[in-house]
Parts: sequence; structure tokens; C-alpha cells
Amino acid sequence: MNKIVDETTYEHYLSALLSGNSEDCARIVQTLVSEGAEIKDLYTHLFQRSQYQVGELWEHQKISVAVEHLSTAITGRMLTLVRVGQVFSSHARDQTIIIACVADEYHQLGGRMIADYCELRGWRAYFLGANKPLADLMQLIEERKPDLLGLSLSIYFNLPALLKALEVVTGKYPKLPILVGGQAFRWGAEEAVRDYSNVSYMATLDDLERRMINHER
Repeated sequence: MNKIVDETTYEHYLSALLSGNSEDCARIVQTLVSEGAEIKDLYTHLFQRSQYQVGELWEHQKISVAVEHLSTAITGRMLTLVRVGQVFSSHARDQTIIIACVADEYHQLGGRMIADYCELRGWRAYFLGANKPLADLMQLIEERKPDLLGLSLSIYFNLPALLKALEVVTGKYPKLPILVGGQAFRWGAEEAVRDYSNVSYMATLDDLERRMINHER
């Protein structure tokens, strides 16, 4: 039976994360992995949930920007900890995905999480990181010809940059499926992308997984 990330474990992890205690965070993650926790559960119920809560605490001025940045850095190390020893055991597939944060978007952890998860499923994932110029993105699409394109948006006020990217990409590659996601979609960004027939909002890793399975068939 797989180990579940229960509420007590989550609260212990969040407390360690906010206090900057990366050693305790690592111990919790390693224990969950050794007890059989699924990668998707760790990503969703530990890393994503805690980062969303950290973001909300910062927005309500209950923690400093320094604590927010430290928490993000620790979470990045936890992703590496989980990934080590996992990625090479995956069955390699022929599918490719490009993932990028749009211009002026500097919150890259969510995009990295998706790229890591895709690689753990055996896909070739190219993660371009934060604040990626549109010209660079278009060049990589031309070179790699991906099966899917993922665009991450964490800050709602950067929505115009996402819409510009969608306009340019769909104009040149109208058949390329585009997946969008990120914390900004919790505040209404989903409505803005509904006019694009090739764009889908991925609210959860389950949504992403179903979409990937369709391309693997």
C-alpha cells in the first residue's frame, strides 16, 4: 500500500519549510519515498500544496519575501532529491514536450516540477526556465518539433505575456497542442485562454497525465 501524505506529515513539512530547515524537509521526503509514496502524490500534496500556501502567506504579508524565496529554493532541492534514482528507471518514450515560463515570469518552480514529472514518465522534456524570450521559445519549437508545449504562469498580471505567446505560437503552429497552468489560473486566467481551440488548462497532474497518455497511444 502506498504511503499517503497525511495532514500531520504535511504540517510538519510546511513548518520545516517556513523555518528554512532543509534537513528536516529532506528527512520527511526521504521517509515518504522509502515508505512507498507515489511521486505524483509528493508533487501534488506536498510540494505544490506547500508552495501555494507559501505564496498565499507572502501575498497576505504574513511572511517576508526572503522566507518565500528560501522556501522555493528548498523545494527545488527536494525535487532533485526525489528525482535522483527515479528518472533513469522510466521507460523511454518517443514523445517530446517543451515547457517554459513566459516573458517577465520569474517563478519557475512549477514549470520545473512539470518537466521533471514528464521525464519521470519517460518523455523528453525541455525546460527553458524563467522569463523566456518569445523568440527563443519559437526557435526551440522549430528545432525540436514537440508533441506538446507547456506554458507556466504564476503571476496574474503577466497574463498579457502569455496571451502574446499563445497568439504567436498558434499563428505559426496551429496544430500544436498547448498546455497552460500555474497559480495565476486560480485567479481567473483560465477564462482568457478559452478562445484558443488548441489550448488546454491543466489544473492538476492528473489532467497532465491523462493528456500525456493520449499522446502515448
